[in-house]
Amino acid sequence: MNYYLAPMEGITGFVFRQAYHDCFGGMDKYFTPFLSPNQTGKLGPREGRDVAPENNRGMYVVPQILTNSAADFIRTAKTLKAMGYGEVNLNLGCPSGTVVSKKRGAGFLAFPRDVDACLYEIFARLDMKISVKTRLGVRDPEEFCRLLEIYNRYNMEELIIHPRVREDYYKNRPRMDAFWRAFQESKNPVCYNGDIFSGEDLEKTAGRFPGLEAVMMGRGIAAYPGLLRDGRETPAAVKEHLRQFHDCLYEANRRVYLKEAGPKVVLFKMKEVWCYMLYAFKDGEKPGKKIKKAQRLEEYEAAVTAIFREREVIPGGGYRGTP
Repeated sequence: MNYYLAPMEGITGFVFRQAYHDCFGGMDKYFTPFLSPNQTGKLGPREGRDVAPENNRGMYVVPQILTNSAADFIRTAKTLKAMGYGEVNLNLGCPSGTVVSKKRGAGFLAFPRDVDACLYEIFARLDMKISVKTRLGVRDPEEFCRLLEIYNRYNMEELIIHPRVREDYYKNRPRMDAFWRAFQESKNPVCYNGDIFSGEDLEKTAGRFPGLEAVMMGRGIAAYPGLLRDGRETPAAVKEHLRQFHDCLYEANRRVYLKEAGPKVVLFKMKEVWCYMLYAFKDGEKPGKKIKKAQRLEEYEAAVTAIFREREVIPGGGYRGTP
């Protein structure tokens, strides 16, 4: 089984990816939060930094591109190829309202003819590995029958399927029956993505879909970074490795952002991660509030020390998705 780190805007940037890779490893691919291309093909400063090869050493990183324009995708992909990337990913899964309203991400799925035309031009003009991350449709999983016909026309590196429709967002359960049909009928290699929050979830998914070669995890890793070691370590070892990961991530954020952007940006970056990682701790709500309310780095550090000292880690983590 191959394991991939999902792209999560505001979470899995290069600092998180490197800290995770150094502390846990185990990921075969790391997908970047989406890049928004423009008509020049040039990357903005933030996006350029995130995919800079020197910030992604030792990892197989796949830049993800969010667009409904084949021309923009191709220009950006060529820029990335010149930087040394051999694979790029097209985002057809983001359910955000601001993205969907622009006919991008999962919003593009409502226009299958346009998706087909876009993919035709991309595959005709690019000499790179191209993967697609998709949902089942916008409103009805039956929409995927038409979409899969289109996907099967192209020689993709892989098709990453999140078995929800756009209107599900991250609520409701993944539509496993629809995924099974897609898994059986896809002519491209398939990767499963969705609601892998523990080692048990990982085992159940692998058992339910014999022959599945890849699984992508995002929120589960953010909430419980030791997920791939789940069940093989004592609670004390889990807490120790979680603390090591936090400290590595915190120091990296200080090193990258403290001088150029100030402590508030460092705090913001860490608080974003704690929105998920707090679920790893038993009764973590009270110390978690202190982390969220911290206005100075010293306050933050004291709150983090307290939660690691006073709270136990929940075996397998406590996160089970959006309420």
